[in-house]
Amino acid sequence: MTGRPPSASRVAIVALGAAATLLVAVGCGLAIGPTPIGLGRVVGALFAGVGLGHSTLSPLDATIVWQLRAPRMVLGLLVGAMLAVAGGTYQGVFRNPLADPYLLGVAAGAGLGATIAIIDVGGGLSTPAWTPALAFAGALGAVALTWAVGGRGAHAGPTTLILGGVAVAALLTSAQTYLQQQGSPTSIARVYIWLLGSLATASWSSVVLVLPYVVVCAGVCVVAGRALDVLSVGEDESRSLGLPVRRVRLVVVAASSLGTAAVVSVAGLIGFVGIIVPHLVRLLVGTSYRRILPISLVTGAAFLVLCDTVARTVLAPSELPLGVVTAVVGSPVFVVVLSMRRRVVA
Repeated sequence: MTGRPPSASRVAIVALGAAATLLVAVGCGLAIGPTPIGLGRVVGALFAGVGLGHSTLSPLDATIVWQLRAPRMVLGLLVGAMLAVAGGTYQGVFRNPLADPYLLGVAAGAGLGATIAIIDVGGGLSTPAWTPALAFAGALGAVALTWAVGGRGAHAGPTTLILGGVAVAALLTSAQTYLQQQGSPTSIARVYIWLLGSLATASWSSVVLVLPYVVVCAGVCVVAGRALDVLSVGEDESRSLGLPVRRVRLVVVAASSLGTAAVVSVAGLIGFVGIIVPHLVRLLVGTSYRRILPISLVTGAAFLVLCDTVARTVLAPSELPLGVVTAVVGSPVFVVVLSMRRRVVA
């Protein structure tokens, strides 16, 4: 991007806009659904929970809000925030605007793990409770294999890591395809449902499961923003400035991959969040990752909750796969963002 960097006031306006959008998303996630519950009643129940006023929700409405919609909304916040900040971190560490959280094989590894779980138990008639565990292990195993292939040695760098990720993803995807051929039509259908992503099975236990990973990993990524700004000038220049390039790359790749593996294991493969959100934020606030990453975190959380609200209401009582909604929304937005970037550069 050429020209002067955005002013502090513009960055503040964008940050406030992201926070306002997050509040709107939270309200939509709690109030909108097949059973209409007014936003005012939900807000009143929130205040009643801290001792201000009283709730007007019926027992049934309270169950819907706090046991169905609230955990789904909170999990959506965590998944969207982690995918967006991981995507921005990958774009910074690899200096590649097309990088996303699945670059190093997380998606392929998680898909293989989930496929093994679904096809192996009950012929695919149900999704086993330990599917997230196998998906998580598969995702981490894929990243570890990618690092072993492309991240070690004196000549290891971003390019070798990316190529290693491509090779590992191709290998694991081939294994997943072979396993699917051994399964029944029902099991194949369930695998595809998982691969398209969904928050339909969200519960407070799944929120508690992924919360520590997201808090720690997203925090590491945001704190690494200054180092990513230094790294953006080039590896040799960064070393001359005293930045331990290999250590920084290892830490941020590990944090991004671990957090992504955690959220993917419970929500499936949800695309576009990790690539379009950092792009959009970069267009608005400039190229400094100290600004991009925290604003991407908030924007990604809001974006995914709004997409999930659409996914569970547009065809109610049925649901659209969440990955389909993010793709339908994300594809045109990505095209618009790229065209705007071309005009800015020109």
